Formats: sequence, structure tokens, C-alpha cells
Amino acid sequence: MYSSNYDKFPSIPVEGSIWSGWKEILRHLRKNINDSNKEKFILLVECYQGVNDKELIKGFHSLDPYLFINTKEIFRPESEIASLTYPDVTDDRVFGYMTRLTLNDFVDKEKVVELQGEVNKVKGLVIIYGTASSLIIKDPDMIIYADMSRWELQLRQRKHKICNIGLDNKEESPACQYKRGFFVDWRVCDQNKKRIFGQVDYWLDTVQENAPKMIDAHTLKLGLEKAVKQPFRLVPFFDPGPWGGQWMKEVCNLEKDVPNFAWCFDCVPEENSLLFRISGQIFELPAVNLVFFKTRELLGEPVESRFGQEFPIRFDFLDTMGGGNLSLQVHPTTQYIRDNFGMTYTQDESYYILDAKEDATVFLGLRKGIDPESMIKVLNDAQLGKIDFDPDRYINRFPAKKHDHFLIPNGTIHCSGKNCMVLEISATPYIFTFKLWDWKRLGLDGKPRPINITRGSHVIQWQRDTDYCLNELVSKVENIGEGDGWLEERTGLHPDEFIETRRHLFSKPVEHITNQSFNVIILLEGRESIVESTDHI
Repeated sequence: MYSSNYDKFPSIPVEGSIWSGWKEILRHLRKNINDSNKEKFILLVECYQGVNDKELIKGFHSLDPYLFINTKEIFRPESEIASLTYPDVTDDRVFGYMTRLTLNDFVDKEKVVELQGEVNKVKGLVIIYGTASSLIIKDPDMIIYADMSRWELQLRQRKHKICNIGLDNKEESPACQYKRGFFVDWRVCDQNKKRIFGQVDYWLDTVQENAPKMIDAHTLKLGLEKAVKQPFRLVPFFDPGPWGGQWMKEVCNLEKDVPNFAWCFDCVPEENSLLFRISGQIFELPAVNLVFFKTRELLGEPVESRFGQEFPIRFDFLDTMGGGNLSLQVHPTTQYIRDNFGMTYTQDESYYILDAKEDATVFLGLRKGIDPESMIKVLNDAQLGKIDFDPDRYINRFPAKKHDHFLIPNGTIHCSGKNCMVLEISATPYIFTFKLWDWKRLGLDGKPRPINITRGSHVIQWQRDTDYCLNELVSKVENIGEGDGWLEERTGLHPDEFIETRRHLFSKPVEHITNQSFNVIILLEGRESIVESTDHI
């Protein structure tokens, strides 16, 4: 184990305008409002789900509006919203259906008309605040968008600080809030953000409590344009888990008083943040904005053509060094995830072993001659506490050493064993994991984690036995090319997967061809590397 120069707060320098703190932000807005010389000035503050309403309402009230409207007034009753969203939220503890609702479906049309009438009657400054404010007035004088990354939202859910759209449910479990956010709230907010993106005048970062920062639309666009023209990183986040280890704590210089770190999400634009450094100030925004508003420039035309505005690859670290086994699990097939959850592609993945102890193993695929009905019955009986589940009777366990690579196409039973440091390279639908066995553990909340044996039984590819895994999935390295000071190898590409992984060994600067597609690059050995655009942008 070694320490690294791992940068936990990477940022992109951007030339532009930024206003920090309520005092500075309000001074700038007052000047714009006064300089307009309008009898009536309508300011919309559109919000992503989960921003701190109390702080923002207090801040914008300081502008002394003649009329202040909170969009909570226009939402349908909670009982109607619960009924409306039930087909997507469902009763399942983990899974729902990707909604086709829009914000328009959440609001009471008659209340919207009433508020429009109020606005028409008055003069002076009118502020319409909250999620769906852009549905009340179609042509306002100014729009401010208060944005938020999904990782920050999850942290707020855990602290019972926020509610889901149209509900007063702060005390609901974080898991329930997350599920509703994932399948409903974030989808409708993203759709609305895309709809009004070209109209937004200012973007607001309120991640740090009582320390807001604001940039104008021009600065945001400059930052997005700069990001897609150069190599960049997202802000990683780390999280403990019931099986978590100690490797990242040392190598990435993390908090020593946290018992373990199980995950690091280093490249998940749907949840990670992007940092702009503007005039010495850091402005945080959801990295998914880059996917939404610079799709082709970021992904390349072939990837955009297949995945649209989806960033299809996820990189994360799984740390079981000094920890425990992950849950035994399987990911749904493409057809299953389409039929049951409304997703267009599924989670294929692979484990690249960054480090390992001598006893490290990976569970992968089935032993030869396994009877499906018998194994499912044993799993169910073990879950009920009638018997213990012996994984070695049913599942292959392969030795794992540093730089091994295990491919895990959808439908393959798998999990990392203890004492592995895994780089997980996967497709992005990341919550669709069917746990089959969790070693009788409790989650960090003290409750059993959800087990999905029935769903798993529908997607397990029973033909992926020992011979199949050895021939198709376990550490197959192919030489792609070599030259002066470099060697390129393919370590992973299964016929069922779209992600190709290559390994570069080099002793001098080497040019890397991206082939009209985005590439995710990670350092496997050494303390640091320099990745630059050949255009030197």
C-alpha cells in the first residue's frame, strides 16, 4: 500500500463572473432590477428538488418584493401526488419505474391560473420561488436556477433535511426518499432544466449553507465549453459500507475516524459534481449538466447516437481490504430492465484488481452442474434462517491478484471477496443490483439490506459455469500494439458488453487516440500522471 497524490477537489479554471454570499448576490440583482426601469419586474427562482428552501426564501425576500409567491401553493394535494406517482414509486423497497411524468402533472392548473391573475394585477417586483416556478410565467424578466448534485441530495436525505416534490416527507427514510428521487423527482427536474436552459440568466450554487455563489449564463457556458475541450475530472465522493475496507483511507488520505470506506464514486456524472474555479472562488454544479448541454462534444457522435443524453460508463472503487465480501449479486438482463424498470440498457461491469492480499478472491459464475431450482430454494431457505448458504458449493471462487481483470456481463452471479481493492468499470444503471445473499449482515442503519432472490432468479444466466468463466471472463489479455516506450493491451471486451478496456504501459509521453468517442482514463500504478489535450487547450 502506498500514498498517492489523489486530488479530491479537482477544478477547472474559468474566466467569468461570480458573486459570492447573499450580500454580494443581492446587490447585483437589485442593480439589474433597478436598471431595467420597468414598472413590473418578474423574477423566477426555479429550483431543483432538495435545495434549502428556508435559506433561499429568506435570501430572496431581502429584495423586498411587492409580491412573493412560493410554488408550494400550486402543487396538487399530497394524496393526489402519491396516487399519481405510485405506478413509478411502487411498494418495492428498492425499485420503481422510470417516470414519464413532467412537472406539469404535479401542479393544479386552476391554482396556476389564479396566481397568474394575481401577478397581472400588481406592479413592482414580483418573485416566484420554487420548483415549477417556470410553469407560472412563460416570459419573465429574469430566471435564476438553484441547482443541486444528486450526491449532495443524498447527504441531505440522510439528515432528514429535505422533502420530495410536492410532499412533506422529511422524516421518511432516506432509502424511500432516494427511490422517489431516482425514479421520479430527478427525472422531472432534469426534463424541466433542459426545457428552460436557454432562458436561465443566473445559476446558483447553494451546497454550502449560508454561503451561496452565483454565476451568469455566459460564465456557465464558458465553463462547459472549456470542460469538453480538455481532460477533466469530477469531484469524487467516498462512502462507508457494511463490507468496507481500509485501503482508500490510507492511499487517498481520507478521514481516519471513519470506520471504513466501501465506495468511491470517481466518475458518475449523474451524481458527482463539477467544480469551476472562477476568480479564486469555487463554484459547484451537477456534472450531469455537461452531459445534458454538451452532449455530442462530450460523448462523441457514435455514443450520442446510441445513448442520447446518458453518460453510459461509471468508474468506482470497491474497497474490501481488511473488510468483508460484497453481497452475492446479479444484474438484470437488458430485456428485464426494460420491461420492469423502464431503463434502455443494463449494468454490465468488470472488476479490475488494483491491489490484493494473498487470500483475495472473486466469486464469479456458477460451478458446473448446478441445478437452478435447488440453488434458488437453498438461497430462500438461508434467507429465512433455516440453513446457512455455502457459496463454494454453487459459485466459482477465483484467486485474485493485482492487475487481474474479471468481466461481468449482465446475468452473471458475482461479488468481490474480502481483501481486494477493485476498480469497478460498469455501465451506468447503478442501483439495479439483485442481492442474492448478504452473509447475514445488517446495513449501516442496523436493518437487513434488501434481498432480491426472486428477481435474481429471472435473470441468472445458468450456462455461465466454470468453463465459461475461464474461457470468457477471467483475465484475458490481448496485445493491441507497441512502440518506442509504450505497450497497449486489451484486458476486457465481452461480446455482450459495449465497454472496451485497454491497459497502457509507458515509460515516456505517449499519444492516445480517442476514435471520436469519450475515454475514461485512470492511473493504475504510480503517484501521478499528466493527461493533456494535444490541442493544449
